[in-house]
Amino acid sequence: MGTHPSNPSKDLETGRTLLDMVQDNQALMSSTIASKYQNKLPFLFKVLSINKALSIQAHPNKKLAEQLHSRDSKNYPDDNHKPEMTIAITPFDGLCGFRPLNEISHFLDTVTSFRTMVGEEEAKKFQETVKGKENSSDQKTAEANKKALQSAFTSLMNSSAEDVETHSKELIQQAKEQGENFAGGGGPSNSGKELANLMVRLNGQFPGDIGLFVTFFLNYVKLEIGEAMFLKADDIHAYLSGGKLHSSSEQPWQSLTIATDIIECMASSDNVVRAGFSPKFKDVKTLTSMLTYSYAPISEQKMSPQTYKFVKLNQIGQTSGSSTTLYDPPIEEFSVVRTELKQQGASATFEAIEGPSIVICTQGQGKISVGPKTEDIKEGWVYFVGATATCVLESSVANESFTTYKAFCELGGKESNGNL
Repeated sequence: MGTHPSNPSKDLETGRTLLDMVQDNQALMSSTIASKYQNKLPFLFKVLSINKALSIQAHPNKKLAEQLHSRDSKNYPDDNHKPEMTIAITPFDGLCGFRPLNEISHFLDTVTSFRTMVGEEEAKKFQETVKGKENSSDQKTAEANKKALQSAFTSLMNSSAEDVETHSKELIQQAKEQGENFAGGGGPSNSGKELANLMVRLNGQFPGDIGLFVTFFLNYVKLEIGEAMFLKADDIHAYLSGGKLHSSSEQPWQSLTIATDIIECMASSDNVVRAGFSPKFKDVKTLTSMLTYSYAPISEQKMSPQTYKFVKLNQIGQTSGSSTTLYDPPIEEFSVVRTELKQQGASATFEAIEGPSIVICTQGQGKISVGPKTEDIKEGWVYFVGATATCVLESSVANESFTTYKAFCELGGKESNGNL
């Protein structure tokens, strides 16, 4: 949902693209946003339903995006950066950022195939560099740690296909045999059983993929409904599937997974640098050189949503439970508000803002009003709301939650509204 030239949204009544509409009428964007973003919406809004792991990837910063697009426009179709935010509609799991260094060191000691793939010399150098200094706040020490992490990760990513195939079989056999004792019983963030099940599950989707070993470098994160995380440009991540395995068997890796649904919002770009869990174009050299190599627990990646202040809730009854939640990343291109109206007739009136919005319904049904115009809205329906327009959402079905997500951009609005 957006105006990216590769696939702009279309008006279902007229067939016109949203890109054409906002370029013909700058007032829909506000003159400030239209001028800064060349008459294009500054964000892309997405819903993903994930049945199997999506690629291990990162998105380039603005300067690198310009270089990559100039050099290889086929694989890097635009010159923009792509920081992004993920909000869980259903329970979600994924890989996000590099783990704390002590956890990586633990896995080098307890997962033989992982150490072999990194290489004995690189593994030893990494552990000697970071030992006792994993959490140092000294800038020089932190930079040395990042260089050691980059060297070890790059060594893994340059492994031969033959080595990946051979040692992934060893890894999966170890995971199946050791169960809860796998990876030395796991670590502070994940249990051995959890990691063993994850290894076998991912191998079932991408047999013998290097991403199996990358997992030991990255945080394995789970988000419950409504939780979110923000990924800066040059942060490595991968979206996995399901999050829950259902089985009465003693071998849970033989169980089925359930699809994961998430909301994504990002700067308007299609640039992706991939390195694993994908049959698509991979660019290992670019990926290993571009990453920030920041390392931290997943708690530092998760967002802290807050109540959205610039909306008036009309709730039916004193305990209706209706709510508006703001997800406000530290960038100017976008924010997202999740609105949940619990009772028939409950409504949310959003104050007019100096910027465009896109609204999608993910559950239930209701009405959406902008000025004198009112339309039906239900699960899967999407509306564009122009700048300076008051928007009203109202639930129209009894005993059913009416849930929407509203992505918007308002330059200067975050600071002046006190949302950060």
